[in-house]
Amino acid sequence: MTKPLLLALFIASLAAPAAADAQIKLPKALSKITSTGGVTENEAGMGIKEALTQGVTNAVLNLNKTDGFFGSEAYKMFLPEDAKKIEKTLRAAGMGAQVDKAILSINRGAEDAVAFAKPIFIDAIKEMTVTDALNLLKGGKDAATQYFKTKTTAKLTAAFTPSVQSSLDKVDATKYYTDLVTTYNKMPTTFKKVNPDLTSFVVGKAVDALFDQVAQAEANIRANPAGQASDLLKKVFGSVK
Repeated sequence: MTKPLLLALFIASLAAPAAADAQIKLPKALSKITSTGGVTENEAGMGIKEALTQGVTNAVLNLNKTDGFFGSEAYKMFLPEDAKKIEKTLRAAGMGAQVDKAILSINRGAEDAVAFAKPIFIDAIKEMTVTDALNLLKGGKDAATQYFKTKTTAKLTAAFTPSVQSSLDKVDATKYYTDLVTTYNKMPTTFKKVNPDLTSFVVGKAVDALFDQVAQAEANIRANPAGQASDLLKKVFGSVK
């Protein structure tokens, strides 16, 4: 494939989800990019990797902070599905404050643990070749997100499990949750004991939230290619005027 054609695909894939006037701007961008002094394939690949690094860093930072989970309508965690009857029963018994404390601590544990995601994402980007990076742009609108899912899900789960467990212990989530389960299981009306795996539940929810944030970052890069920050990104994603 020739360089002009490859770069045309590169620009087209970025411009596709943009504003309606992208069809007017695209020919000018192609003219600029394929002329003398335009972007090389290596610069394009490096620019994509830099944009993805910024995107995943922001994705992690959006969650690795106070109320990143607890204060979010999209990501706030409640009790696991198997434990929903605990909440209902204990609230009816006047123990709503204890339930609320357990829910808060679960979210605080997740907020603390997602810090471990950044190096895993960065390693996946470092392993990405220029060809890989360019192919992501020629793929679907969520190609980069799917790439990260393939490359990092197992590593994130493995890294998150001990860190989530440690984080849950640090904020007393394990204690509060165990107390809730123990109290519920001791009630005379409880015939089926409950003991769901809190750590696995939080790990799964945290990984899902991270990939949702990565997907939003990818969508922003594709929809606003000219809005990137560094000199390299501005050159690669170009101000299409």
